[in-house]
Amino acid sequence: MPIAKLTIELEIPHAQSLKDRRRVLRSMKDKLRHSFNLSVAELDEGVVWNRATLGIAAISSSANYLTGQMHLIDQAVHRIAAASSTEIVDSYAEILPE
Repeated sequence: MPIAKLTIELEIPHAQSLKDRRRVLRSMKDKLRHSFNLSVAELDEGVVWNRATLGIAAISSSANYLTGQMHLIDQAVHRIAAASSTEIVDSYAEILPE
């Protein structure tokens, strides 16, 4: 069963505190969980207020489905980031075979 993972590196230029950073990330994670059936987690320690890394994972019986799903998720992340004035520094997806 293939597993897809998507890593998103974000810059939050307007974050002035850890609270600002958490608000942006919580909103993004909630919207992604609500829209897609996936797992989302923060991958960094959160010591820098204006940068964050999110890890997204999904599983399916079809690698082709996961490829399309990761593309849709990446587009959704870009839309959510633009709406919250957050910049995506880097994003990369990987499909782990069975």
